[in-house]
Amino acid sequence: MDATTLTRDFHLWQRFSKQDRLEREHRAARRKIAEAGTMATRMIQAYQSMAAKGASENACYRTIYKHKDAQGDVLVREGWLKVRRIVAEGGTTRLRGTLITTFSLADGEREPADAEVEKLTLEIYDEIVAGTRMKLACKVDRCDGEGQTDFITFLDSVRGDLKEWL
Repeated sequence: MDATTLTRDFHLWQRFSKQDRLEREHRAARRKIAEAGTMATRMIQAYQSMAAKGASENACYRTIYKHKDAQGDVLVREGWLKVRRIVAEGGTTRLRGTLITTFSLADGEREPADAEVEKLTLEIYDEIVAGTRMKLACKVDRCDGEGQTDFITFLDSVRGDLKEWL
């Protein structure tokens, strides 16, 4: 095996390792949200805080979410979300923002300058989680596009240096 093949295989292994880590992290975060019984009203407050920091400090927050590709596979992706505003209308609460996708299994790691940037609208709602006992938990899904669901945004992972790509 030559050095080029080894390097290519190593980078491919790194990509699959990161995908596995993101899948486990997403499952753990969903489980934590369900166990805590986090309601939509509490999640909306967190997103309102993110929107305020986004406006004043250009804050973007690390987000992981599920993405369904053209073949029907659902994989977790990672990116940075800038929350622009929260809109409550007709009994629903929606979040408008900009997402920079910095990791997908197909593309691997991408720098923000090379990453896909898209404006999106997310809906925040309560759902019933069935298991050993029924619980209510909050869920955030994209409502203006297909195939992107179950967004989890982390308040403790923030950066303010992405303004030129937003």
